[in-house]
Amino acid sequence: MEELLYVIPANSKKEDIVAMLTAHPEIKFVSLVGIDLAGNDTDEKIPMRVFLKDMEDFYSGRAVQTDGSSVVLSGIATLNNAKVDMPIDPSTNWYIDYNFENFDEKTGLPIGTLRIPAFLIHNGKRVDSRAVLADTLDFVKKELLAIMHKNPKISGLEHIDCSKIKDISFTAATELEFWVKTPISHVHIDEMFASQVMQEQYWQRTHGVVRTALEQSIERLEKYGLKVEMGHKEVGGIKAHLDNSGNMTSVCEQIEVDWRFDEALQAADNELLVRTIVKQTFRLNGLEVSFKAKPMIGVAGNGEHTHIGLAAIMEDGSFCNLFAPTEMTKDYMSAVGYGAIMGLLKNYEVINPFVSATNDSLNRLKPGFEAPVCIVTSLGHSPEVPSRNRSILAGLVRDVSNPMATRFELRACNPYTNTYLVVAAIYSAVLDGVRYSVSKTTAELLAELSKEAGEETDYLETDRAYRSEKDVFEDYTADERNHLFGAPPATVWENLSALDKHLEKRKTVTAAGAFTDQIIEAFKDGALTRWKMELIARIIPENREIVRAANEVKSNFVTDQDAYNWNKINELRCYLAKDSIDEKSLFTLLINALNEGDYETASSLQVEMYDKIEELKALYDVYVKNII
Repeated sequence: MEELLYVIPANSKKEDIVAMLTAHPEIKFVSLVGIDLAGNDTDEKIPMRVFLKDMEDFYSGRAVQTDGSSVVLSGIATLNNAKVDMPIDPSTNWYIDYNFENFDEKTGLPIGTLRIPAFLIHNGKRVDSRAVLADTLDFVKKELLAIMHKNPKISGLEHIDCSKIKDISFTAATELEFWVKTPISHVHIDEMFASQVMQEQYWQRTHGVVRTALEQSIERLEKYGLKVEMGHKEVGGIKAHLDNSGNMTSVCEQIEVDWRFDEALQAADNELLVRTIVKQTFRLNGLEVSFKAKPMIGVAGNGEHTHIGLAAIMEDGSFCNLFAPTEMTKDYMSAVGYGAIMGLLKNYEVINPFVSATNDSLNRLKPGFEAPVCIVTSLGHSPEVPSRNRSILAGLVRDVSNPMATRFELRACNPYTNTYLVVAAIYSAVLDGVRYSVSKTTAELLAELSKEAGEETDYLETDRAYRSEKDVFEDYTADERNHLFGAPPATVWENLSALDKHLEKRKTVTAAGAFTDQIIEAFKDGALTRWKMELIARIIPENREIVRAANEVKSNFVTDQDAYNWNKINELRCYLAKDSIDEKSLFTLLINALNEGDYETASSLQVEMYDKIEELKALYDVYVKNII
């Protein structure tokens, strides 16, 4: 449908917008897209005639208000002070979302909704995720320009005069992994785990309806100008089957789609569009899509690696990658690049809460699934050979023949990570590191980044190591990893607690004034509420069903081994789920701790619950396999 309009470019003139919309009567609705602190996007259906009639009011924020108490603005928009204004943002692209299940009778075209990025304003202050990123970037840009102009010659950037930098460009990109399956398909986890270990899936050909949906998704994203770079199979999944009618059944596959980087705020907006288009397109083909970080325990989860870049725009209009060194085969990075990765690693404890704020996200970050578990980077064994170490948290991505490709990849994010908040926190940490690094040589910074645990330096913490070229999963024990790189948080409560434990690092994130204490507390409160409710209403009931399903198997031939196994299983079942007058089960203790607000106890009980459930499943599997 070449006649459809897909994009209204950023900063379009109002008269041009009116002309485009008037020429496309199939676009019947407008939706203002504000992003709350959990990363949820608003979606309304405002008739197009209202938007065209009151356009000035939409720009000013007077046209649309929302109930802020119904979205994640905890402690900000309350029941007795809930009104939130939604001014539109003309600085990024506006996209048209077409409904291919509802066609306009006059034009014969699918009905479209113009989705306009917006901000959320409460009591005169911007309080949404998009605003946090936009305001942070404004501050970081101002500060970086001042630093560069004050330090015209920076180690590793000898090829430019930093006093002649006119502007700073923040670039970001995300990748999207997701599982697709036919509705009500149930596949044994062991079968998928075996397929993953045997590497049967990665980059295999897609077939049938999955191939069709993937190709259609890429074609649609191209029409939106996203410049898709690749769509392919990921490590998870099993082969589908054909029914008697020749249709594919038991589809359960993992897919990845990658697209081109963009300016940071636009890149975050683009990610929302990709999720929407992918989900709609696969659903039109009868497939369910899951973007959950760990939709199935025991097999690969969904990652969303976040790429971060920094470029200077010179007075003559040329671009310079500020992370790339003058001599790509001599240095890994410029001093600015070293400062950026050092700032990210040093302050990661207060970035991590925004990266992983759900039970699901932390379930993904386990050894053995190519997801990072500790705060460490890899540069490569020499500047001539770029690193492809996939076991680290934040990697340096570089191409010796293309300095503009130099960037960092944060591997811990997942498709439901709030990219707006994470990117804002990252660039705040980058600024902190660059303040330190611009007065140092690249050799000094390489030595500091490569330091041993226990070695004292001026910026990085003494008791930690920050770089490894080894396989972090295979070449270190868990105790060694925790000692060298810090113990990872096991629960949402542990992760969020870092924002209160590391107050100096928190100041780094809040330096721009966009991450106010009110916004951070609202984010924490919303995340803790979801953590608590998910445990009580979903995770514990699911685990209770696992306990109930672990029944004694009746057999005419029971050995002493069977009796021994069953006794251990039954003891564990009772410990997990059976209350008595004097003793409460683990499930009950966990629920009580959550309801009483004793989150530290609840956190430790959650860890124990996970361990005991895995023990129960393993014991029951052995028990059942021995029954004839």
